[in-house]
Amino acid sequence: MKISKLKENRDFRRVYNKGTSFVTPYFVVYANKNRFGDIKLGITVGKKIGNAVKRNRAKRVITAAFSMVQPNILKGHDFVIVARTRILNVKSTEVGACLQKILQKANLLEINQNEKTAD
Repeated sequence: MKISKLKENRDFRRVYNKGTSFVTPYFVVYANKNRFGDIKLGITVGKKIGNAVKRNRAKRVITAAFSMVQPNILKGHDFVIVARTRILNVKSTEVGACLQKILQKANLLEINQNEKTAD
């Protein structure tokens, strides 16, 4: 399934101001409920991260990690992920595991019946 992107500045500002934030060593996630019932992702990578090559790599890593976790995410939320400098030193699988853990802590993942009985 294709990831819908947040593109407008006002959408990013709405998620920053009204959403809740979760911090990890690799990124900061802002999550906010939306009215449309779909999942949208916005990625921010500042110039502090490095040159354009490094910033684009950070975006690719975040997008790959998000696409791994996306099938389990609750519908109807907007996410903005802000990259931190440590993201340049890790692979997308590690970032995906970190994202899964933080979203689970935030109760933003759907829990299957099989997973409930396993715990």
